[in-house]
Amino acid sequence: MAQPSANLETRSVRLLKVGEQVRHVISDLLTRQMVHDDVLTAHAVSVTEVRMSPDLRHATVFVKPLLGEDEAVVLKALRTHTAFFQKEVAGKLRLKYAAKIKFLPDETFDEAEKIEKLLRDPKVQRDLGDEEP
Repeated sequence: MAQPSANLETRSVRLLKVGEQVRHVISDLLTRQMVHDDVLTAHAVSVTEVRMSPDLRHATVFVKPLLGEDEAVVLKALRTHTAFFQKEVAGKLRLKYAAKIKFLPDETFDEAEKIEKLLRDPKVQRDLGDEEP
């Protein structure tokens, strides 16, 4: 008998769960310094989010070095060791397919800082303030 197709909500929950599992595995590898790379050993790297493709074959990993220092160097080191991360994730999660991992910088902190700066602008403060005397 054929499997009933999963609805959109079920699939999205599964994507979130698998993405979170991938995030934990990669974070654990970085925390335990399992990657033998001087750049990654010297920097604390946060894995902020992992987005999985609907077929679970691709994982986009968003990372941010501590204080945003040497972001380009850290990304290059992570991308150099992509095969190691893919092998470890596949081994620990035992999914049907090993996800292809792509590392990208997390820009959400920069965007939040821009918004905060705009909200602190005196013109915006004047508009947001109470109009009652």
